[in-house]
Amino acid sequence: MKQPHIHVGIMADTRIIIFFDGVYTCNGYPVEGEQLFARTANGIAWQGSTYESLTFVPEHEEHASFMLQDVTIGIGFHWQRHENQRFRGCVELITEDKKIRVINHVMVEEYLRSVISSEMNATSSIELLKAHAVISRSWLMAQIAKRNAIEATNTPYQSENINDEEHIKWYDREEHELYDVCADDHCQRYQGITRASTAAVNEAVNATYGEVLYYGNNIADARFSKCCGGVTELFENCWETTPHPYLTAHSDYNRDNMPDLTQGDNAQAWIMSRPEAFCNTNNKQVLSQVLNGYDQETSQFFRWSIEYEQDEMSALIKRRSGIDFGTIEELQPIERGTSGRITRLRIVGSKRTLIVGKELEIRRWLSESHLYSSAFVVEKQPYYNKSKFILHGAGWGHGVGLCQIGAAVMGANGYKYEEILSHYFRGTELRQLYSRKEEA
Repeated sequence: MKQPHIHVGIMADTRIIIFFDGVYTCNGYPVEGEQLFARTANGIAWQGSTYESLTFVPEHEEHASFMLQDVTIGIGFHWQRHENQRFRGCVELITEDKKIRVINHVMVEEYLRSVISSEMNATSSIELLKAHAVISRSWLMAQIAKRNAIEATNTPYQSENINDEEHIKWYDREEHELYDVCADDHCQRYQGITRASTAAVNEAVNATYGEVLYYGNNIADARFSKCCGGVTELFENCWETTPHPYLTAHSDYNRDNMPDLTQGDNAQAWIMSRPEAFCNTNNKQVLSQVLNGYDQETSQFFRWSIEYEQDEMSALIKRRSGIDFGTIEELQPIERGTSGRITRLRIVGSKRTLIVGKELEIRRWLSESHLYSSAFVVEKQPYYNKSKFILHGAGWGHGVGLCQIGAAVMGANGYKYEEILSHYFRGTELRQLYSRKEEA
């Protein structure tokens, strides 16, 4: 096959400003400079006319780019902010609900150069960059295959199980029906050429050109998170209940003997300790290679804690869940995954009791943005005439697949990218999905 074009959803707003640096054509007419687009009841208003959609194609792609103003990054997370971003390739505008959606048409390898520089610092070790190029490419192609399968069977994607006793919800591809992937942490960070690619990033992408991980006859759904906390998690504990044999539980170190963290006592002892793991590091040089500036605002990720007064917790959960539990009396882990992450949490309030899951929904309900992870133990202490809750936690993110901090340490310690991949995705093999020869 040839290298695919993909469609990346960048941002959506009622008012979009794009600066075209270079000549673009739309409906046969040349366009340059700053352009304003506004959502109306009938479509997209631009230059005195209204359109259902608009597509702008650069006349000379290697010399042209476009800049979007006020793109929100880190949506819903504690580092959320706005920045101007610049992209290459075509830009398409469509209506999405009451907003204008901006979609970038880009080749996969160009997309990857940005992802590698956006997900991490582009000065990371070359072996880590190669490993991330492979998993980012694999994840992308697996998502496209998954979307095609869903469309072929006309089967709606099931992402929740909600009743009077449980609120179980997970977040994956169901939100993206009009494009392949989004540009934020929900999928993979893609910030165009805003994050300048280095020679090392270009080398990593070129050296792994077209390479993806396979498990059997299928492209591996290669997930990753910032820090597993010492043990990786199962796919089905975070998303749909479909086991992925290559996304297994194992220690983030060169050993397989580890406690059963699905058991509460074991999980508590593990979380309250600092076991040996690749991702158990405070090495600033390694961390600065992996984490962009706003990621480094989080100094504690392998082990962390957060405190809530009882009234504060009660108000937070009501605001974040939309459910009035009354005064929160207990937070009771009902089920844990292989990494110690809570997958079902019982919330006991003075007005009602409900079980919430999976891991991301728990993190959403117990924080103004997201808890670092759902691998935590609950300590309840007297506080004046009420109580306070202290959450002692481990890791950053869902913990499935590659641990970015752990992989960074492996790269710094001399492991090759093939070794990093085999450590985190056991039973997979590298194959070249497409090559430059096929595009000649």
